Amino acid sequence: MTAQLINGKELSAVLKQEMKGEVQELKQQGLTPHLTVVLVGENPASKSYVKGKEKAAAETGISSSLIELPESTSEAELLQIIKDLNTDESVHGILVQLPLPKQISEQQVIETIHPDKDVDGFHPSNIGKMMTGEDTFLPCTPYGIITMLKSKNIEIEGKHAVIIGRSNIVGKPVGQLLLNENATVTYCHSKTKNLKELAATADILVAAIGKAHAITADYIKNGAVVIDVGINRQADGTLTGDVDFESAKEKASYITPVPRGVGPMTITMLLKNTIKAAKGLSTIE
Repeated sequence: MTAQLINGKELSAVLKQEMKGEVQELKQQGLTPHLTVVLVGENPASKSYVKGKEKAAAETGISSSLIELPESTSEAELLQIIKDLNTDESVHGILVQLPLPKQISEQQVIETIHPDKDVDGFHPSNIGKMMTGEDTFLPCTPYGIITMLKSKNIEIEGKHAVIIGRSNIVGKPVGQLLLNENATVTYCHSKTKNLKELAATADILVAAIGKAHAITADYIKNGAVVIDVGINRQADGTLTGDVDFESAKEKASYITPVPRGVGPMTITMLLKNTIKAAKGLSTIE
């Protein structure tokens, strides 16, 4: 048995086409969804992410702007810019690209973005709504993962999901979203004693630890669905995941590749959140 691929790049293209139609309809009603991205410093990975976001926004007809700030920007300066964007009616979504320079508190920044414009889905009030199953902006990578599973009609209800990793950006929220879909969820992390044994009980295994090829075939139950969130750069410059793809694909029923897996879906869900924000902040239904 060789696993079927869940190709995030292909799914993302389909979703962007749907969103393009939605944005066109909104424009006819006089509303153009607008995303403002704030980039502090010269981090090359962040710059490339931001370029990807701008390109994807343009493909769907969403307008976007970029505010570039020097590495030396103070926390007070950045917070003032966010407050100005909060009150700017032409801006529907605000995204501050992480990581930030050490003099700026990420938590402070996340909490300053107005919850109605928090298209990253990280504001504590949106996280709280997600926890209680209310309608809200969902964190983009976990939202993308759930969308990928549903695109293949993979049953989540009653299944055992094991999450390896507990970051606030992926691990914790993806576990919560799977729980909201009635999965039984186990979180594993660096302090977990019997990681391999627990992973091998998963019907749905999500690897989000940031360590290349850490998850080999012996962590995977026959027929499991394997979602690889890792993006690790190898010595030759190519990208690889947290899962040892070649051995894993012989045991899994479905698997996400790296690249062309979860990555493209993250930006797509950000655009989906931006459209949702634009609709929520306008009188147009």
